[in-house]
Amino acid sequence: MQARAVFPTTPKKAGMYESFYIRAVAPDEPVGAWVRYTVHKRPGEKPKGSVWCTVFDANKGRPWMHKVTTEEPSAPADGWIAIGESRLGDGFAEGECGGARWSLKVQADEPELRHLPSGWMYRAPLPRTKLTSPAPSARFSGTIELPDGRALQLDGWRGMVGHNWGAEHAERWIWLHGVGFEEDGDAWLDVALGRIRVAGRMTPWVANGAVSIAGRRYRIGGLGARGLRVQESTEGCKLSMPGPQGLRIDAQVEVPRESDSAGWRYADPDGGEHEVANCSVAKVELDVRLPGAAGVTRGLMTGHGGAYELGMRANRSGDRPAHGVPIAPFADG
Repeated sequence: MQARAVFPTTPKKAGMYESFYIRAVAPDEPVGAWVRYTVHKRPGEKPKGSVWCTVFDANKGRPWMHKVTTEEPSAPADGWIAIGESRLGDGFAEGECGGARWSLKVQADEPELRHLPSGWMYRAPLPRTKLTSPAPSARFSGTIELPDGRALQLDGWRGMVGHNWGAEHAERWIWLHGVGFEEDGDAWLDVALGRIRVAGRMTPWVANGAVSIAGRRYRIGGLGARGLRVQESTEGCKLSMPGPQGLRIDAQVEVPRESDSAGWRYADPDGGEHEVANCSVAKVELDVRLPGAAGVTRGLMTGHGGAYELGMRANRSGDRPAHGVPIAPFADG
């Protein structure tokens, strides 16, 4: 798995954020974990590090959520990022957060996915958000212990390892990841969609990512892709996503219940903030029209193997978010 922390080389005067994260989902029940190791840096200030832990169980309703923040993030020689005693690196994830503890081994099934289609886009000022998946498909083993006495034994759980960073978050975004499809156990989907605000106006959606079917990876979207259609809410989404040579993916995503989404606050380096609703045990149905004149269509479905994240500018009526998903009481930045 290729990854490298960006924050240690960021100029002091610049603002930025960075996130390494893992998600893992049980094969036979709607139970999943989403763990993040993040850095937030305001212009002219030292970076702050945070560890976030979310555990989903659709049979229990609201996910378990906690977050801790420290002044001491680092990029150790034997890993990608360390925040206090919590560390993530090639093949391992360990840490603690709010009484939760985890020690996991990570086996990558696939090489890195770079969502942006050209290498220069990772070096240029734009886009302001960069993202990769060091392991778009991975298997996890180990234990996650929660303070309520639950102990999750991860034995071959499927999931992924992700990494993103930038000067600011997109104005609105969707991240969709899927594994555990009934028709193809090794298939996966990893795609990010975003809109940004330019001169006071919102741009159209742009999608970047890939789907892997029968061991073959197909790229999704890009700046020149035409025909992208998006209908999104915190309860799920409908997407129609184009790709090269006639590829098209129609996706329908369903959150089991609105209360099963985790609501988090993401701070921007410039002082703004976004709110995020994430469900890592979502139902995902795909109709994939493969490239080529034959136009072969493949159907894929996973009952709880999807991760669906919707990020949006904070919009509140009093203390209640307009989207209805409770936001965890942890500050960011």
